[in-house]
Amino acid sequence: MNTVLLDTRDIETPEWISNVEPFAMAVLRVLGLDFWELSIIFCSDSFIRQLNREYRGKDEPTDVLSFQMGGTSLREGIAIFIAGDIVISIPALARNAQDFSVSADEELKRLVIHGILHLSGMDHPSNDPSEPMLKTQESVLEKLAEERIS
Repeated sequence: MNTVLLDTRDIETPEWISNVEPFAMAVLRVLGLDFWELSIIFCSDSFIRQLNREYRGKDEPTDVLSFQMGGTSLREGIAIFIAGDIVISIPALARNAQDFSVSADEELKRLVIHGILHLSGMDHPSNDPSEPMLKTQESVLEKLAEERIS
């Protein structure tokens, strides 16, 4: 029993937003994560830049940020893990897709997976593809290759 909440900040709501929840649920299933609650917020570059500056000391937009909460909430006698928030910049997503020569859908899936992995406690000191977290990210992406969001 997982819960994925979706929201937007400083952008129009993308027409595909309702497709994100089932994809995120599939990611949680592949990772064996259950009784999780998380939110995914889609935003502008200026919104994510402000967060990046405030929480990471980097005055620039980025593609994805994850904010771990890590608490639990008892619901109907079940302990739900409040994983946290994932924030994804739609303009950065589009730039990444172009820069890496992948579809926007593939990049969106990669960023959702990336954010969930961070919420699960994984991290990567570099962007080297051999990093264990990034290898896991690409493995999950491959397993869910047939899923579509946008």
